[in-house]
Amino acid sequence: MPQTLPRLETDRLILRPPLREDLDAWAEFAADEEAQRFLGGVQPRGAVWRSLCVMRGAWDIEGFSMFSVIEKASGRWIGRLGPWRPDGWPGDEIGWSLTRSAWGRGYATEGAAAAIDWAFTHLGWREVIHCIDARNERSKAVARRLGSRFLRSAMLPPPFDQQTEIWGQSREEWQARCVSG
Repeated sequence: MPQTLPRLETDRLILRPPLREDLDAWAEFAADEEAQRFLGGVQPRGAVWRSLCVMRGAWDIEGFSMFSVIEKASGRWIGRLGPWRPDGWPGDEIGWSLTRSAWGRGYATEGAAAAIDWAFTHLGWREVIHCIDARNERSKAVARRLGSRFLRSAMLPPPFDQQTEIWGQSREEWQARCVSG
């Protein structure tokens, strides 16, 4: 029986599972050296197509995956964010990566907050983590705005094979912050 895929909305964003129509914008994003600096580097279009298919397929296999982020005002694809847990991953992650045109506008925080709410409510997660390159100060700032803190360092599984900082918080911490904030 096919599942109904979620569509989340915030004041300025639509979060929905990736679609084939996202490929051109996603490929442009993946070709931007600065945007890919902490994401493993620039990727050719064929690799981007496979990434899009992996993320879309994870919706069927896992029941969740990253969302495509659509800016409501323009209708543009501006990145991907949301729940992510490949085999061997160090925890239940809410990650984010946006196009440079979307940087500095609060979109990562806005979208990640909606994804965290959804993961705790619909997936029953007890904790969320964010895997952040130690040099990525912008993502650490987003994590702090979300109420997350540095938890530990970890090695990502193959084929990533790199050291990362693990930031995060428990469901109880998130709920307490949401009630008091």
